[in-house]
Amino acid sequence: MKKVLLVDDDPGIVELEKLYFEREGYTVSVCMEGDKAVATFGVFKPDLVILDIMLPGMDGNDIIREIRKTSNVPVIFVTAKTDTLDKVVGLELGADDYVQKPFEPKELLARAKAVLRRSDSAPVQSEPAPSSDSSNDIVEYPGLIVDKKRYVVTVDGNEIYMPPKELELLFFLASNPNRVFNREQLLENVWGYENFVESRTVDVHVKRIREKIETPEHMNHWLIKTIWSVGYKFEAKQ
Repeated sequence: MKKVLLVDDDPGIVELEKLYFEREGYTVSVCMEGDKAVATFGVFKPDLVILDIMLPGMDGNDIIREIRKTSNVPVIFVTAKTDTLDKVVGLELGADDYVQKPFEPKELLARAKAVLRRSDSAPVQSEPAPSSDSSNDIVEYPGLIVDKKRYVVTVDGNEIYMPPKELELLFFLASNPNRVFNREQLLENVWGYENFVESRTVDVHVKRIREKIETPEHMNHWLIKTIWSVGYKFEAKQ
């Protein structure tokens, strides 16, 4: 039985979300104060967080920052903010999905199920990963190790924090070196569905990955290369 933490200061929204999740058999905990959300998360240990941005005390962006320091649990933002920048910031902070209010409860539930399915499964790969172990969960290049067993990325011997979707996107690209994937293919293979996530999500995640792992020295061996008007590829140089 999966556990869901609902963080929202609107009683009507919380009641509606709680009703739909409990009908589907989820165990639900509710927090209506931003200042208490991180502590509630630590005690309840949910499998999924449904998180508002505008909260009294600590806002949703600060809450996900704290969560991502210790956990890769999936987080879906549910918020009245509609600006594209707000969505991009949420994704950069490690959110797995973004739902705007007002929303259809059935759609939120469908997104939640999709996020949980993705968190329980590995991305699809069309070719074996190079320099990987027998389980194909580790990909290694000079100065770079992507370990999907432990959800750890190591650059020059130093562990680099990455939210789950960033790591999974890097793992997928690095497992298929020198192959070009368009944004729709990346959404399908890493996020697992295409209807709820915008192609802009891929661009945001690639940008964040580059900031964390690419240096001039590494680019002599490998880099994530933009193929204009098409998509991206992990270019591994001989």
